[in-house]
Parts: sequence; C-alpha cells; structure tokens
Amino acid sequence: MFLVFGAWVFGQGDASEPFTPPDEKARVAAVGNTAYLTSPLRAAFDARSEDFSPVPYPGSSDWLANHKEAGQTFTQYSVARRNRPDATRKNLYILPLGDFGPDAAESLLEPLREYSETYVGLPTKLLGVDDDLKSLGITTRIHKGTQKRQLLSTDILNLLGKRLPRDGFCLLAITTEDLYPDPRWNFVFGQASLQNRVGVFSFARYDPAFFGGHTFPDNRKLVLRRSCDVLVHETLHMFGIRHCTYFHCIMNGSNHLEESDAAPMHLCPVCLRKLQATVGFEPVGRYDKLGGFYRRQGFEEEEAWVKKRSSKINKR
Repeated sequence: MFLVFGAWVFGQGDASEPFTPPDEKARVAAVGNTAYLTSPLRAAFDARSEDFSPVPYPGSSDWLANHKEAGQTFTQYSVARRNRPDATRKNLYILPLGDFGPDAAESLLEPLREYSETYVGLPTKLLGVDDDLKSLGITTRIHKGTQKRQLLSTDILNLLGKRLPRDGFCLLAITTEDLYPDPRWNFVFGQASLQNRVGVFSFARYDPAFFGGHTFPDNRKLVLRRSCDVLVHETLHMFGIRHCTYFHCIMNGSNHLEESDAAPMHLCPVCLRKLQATVGFEPVGRYDKLGGFYRRQGFEEEEAWVKKRSSKINKR
C-alpha cells in the first residue's frame, strides 16, 4: 500500500462535498472508551481539554478541501491490520540521501534522530549519508517551474525495500532534493509504502533557500522545526496512523507550507492514544523529555504547551 503525503498534483483532488469539522461529540467518540484506563492516560486523552483545538475549516487550497478523508477513530485503528513493532523489529532507521553539507550531522541529522526517538518512543538509528545518487539508479527530472532537479520517489522506495535492516520496524530516507511520485505530479513532500515499511520525504521545500531565500545556517530553527514535523508525521503513517480529521494535529494532511506551518507539533487525543496503544509510554515522562528537546532547540511555544499538559495530567 502506498501513501503520498503533502503534494500538489495537476488536476488534484476530488472533494465533492465540502469538509465540515466534526463536533465535540464526534471528537469524543473518536477517542473511544477510556473509562478502564489509568487516571494519567484518561487525562492525556481528554478530548474536551481546552489544550486541543478542533480541526479548522479548510481554505480552498488546503488538504481537506481537495482530498476527501473520512478520518480514523481509535476503535478503527485498533481493529485494522497494521504494522506493529515486536521483539525483533523494534528500531527506527533514518537514511540521509544526497548532499547535506558539512554541518548537517550536528545541526540537523542528530537532532532529528533524537526527536524521533523521544517523540515516537522507539530506538532510532541514523545511517551514514549516501550521497552518490547516480549510482543508486534513481530517475531524475528537471522541474519546469523551479528548474531544480527532482528525484522519483517510487525509485527510492524500491531501493529502501532492499535495505531495511532485519531489526528495523521501518526505514525512512530523508533528502534535500525535491521529489515527485509520477510524471503527472508537480511535486510531493513524501511518500511511503506501508506494506514494506519504508518511506522517503524531502526537506527541499521546507528550506527558504529553495525559493531563493537565506540558506540553511541562517534559518536553522525554521528548517529544523519543519523537518521534525514531517519526520514524525511520516513515521506515524508507518504505524498505520492516518491523517487526522478531528483536531488541529501534527497528523493533519498538508498541501502547502502555510498549512503545515500552522499545524501544532503535538498529537491530538485521538492520535496520541493510537501511538500509546502501539508503542506504550507514560504520558508525563514523554512530555517532559519532549520539553527538554524543545527548550534546547528554542521551540518556546511547544515547550510551554507540553509543560502545561504535563502539569494538568499530574493533577489528575
């Protein structure tokens, strides 16, 4: 099964009926029955908490205005056939493809590895940079609008399927090159094969330098924040977690940078419960670790949010 994430396609979308955000009753129902859970977990998955905002009405160019999605409740997730970590397949792997520059390992790649491990809750290993794209046999083209090279994402997925380590739950490739999944498509932020547990996503359009702005060192915080967002979004798809249509959430679909930048870094109660049920973690401890990461990287708004959530859960 293939998923394509955050993209523009010529003649895109088939949302025949306008999307209407679910009401509170539907949002609560999507979380499912929590009565049998511990008090901290019930508090963590509280759909009525003011800390979580409903998914907004989409603008004309936004994801839900162009892609019809029914949503995925916790109950639906629980009974679906999906990938699950086990005693053997318990590690996440990240493979950098292409030229990341001399400072990328310390300023971008290692923080991403740390964030993945903290956010998802599974050991995350960073593989060595593979910068010889030509030898890998990846199809390329020049984008007519940007005049920049693009890599065919399906070729990369085929490559990754042969490289997934035996102890790997999934293998995600990251690249600074633009991607496209099909000649008819303009570009794509990322693509994954759930069946093969591999995915690829690009940082190209997350860096202002792609559009003629300042280069990465001058925009480290912005590029890192966007990279963290797309990394966890794509990774959670590998667990079978689909786009969220209930809350404003990191798992919302995204068609463009403005839409993805507007989304929070945190998971809503529905998606958080899906991840917790699959991986298992203590909510306050997870939030505290994330708060430390956000503080070190200068993500003040999200640091304040996780502190608030941690405090409220502790009071319960």
